[in-house]
Amino acid sequence: MAASDTSADTPLEVPVTTGFWALTLGSIGVVFGDIGTSPLYAFREAVHNATHGGPVSREIVLGVLSLILWSLIVVVTIKYVLLLLRADNNGEGGTLSLMALGQRALGRRSWLLLALGVIGGAMFLGDAMITPAISVLSAVEGLKIAAPALEHYVVPLAIVILVCLFALQSRGTAMVASAFGPVMIIWFLTLGVMG
Repeated sequence: MAASDTSADTPLEVPVTTGFWALTLGSIGVVFGDIGTSPLYAFREAVHNATHGGPVSREIVLGVLSLILWSLIVVVTIKYVLLLLRADNNGEGGTLSLMALGQRALGRRSWLLLALGVIGGAMFLGDAMITPAISVLSAVEGLKIAAPALEHYVVPLAIVILVCLFALQSRGTAMVASAFGPVMIIWFLTLGVMG
């Protein structure tokens, strides 16, 4: 065998899994961060509306959990997986892509579809602006329960946290993902342990 023929001696390349784990941690920090903070205000508001400020019973808690579970199943499975993921505009998705698909299906420009597309885009922008504020404020409001004397600092602290989050976000999604991935893992473990 010639010295240049070393294919048998060449070590096999081991697939790098650090990229996979980094992406997993990043997705937990960015994508599931929004989903994971929703219980902070969703459960509280649903129970409050069900009891009208009265005592919380076992039936109300089970009813709220059932409502949230079925809402997730119906919205995520039926609406997104079975319907919206099939609406594909050359690999693009979203509100404006649905508008383009609708106009292409009609064969002409429709002012109604354009108006619906603009309204949908505006709703997405509004949701993207208000969700961080509600999530951070809901998380910080727990201070009122732990230490009622800190109630006056809830809103200023939420503003400081939001300014820091948006300043951090300007450095890119990877920075946010690496910072919040471990935080969200601890949060999910805490939710799982506490039930």
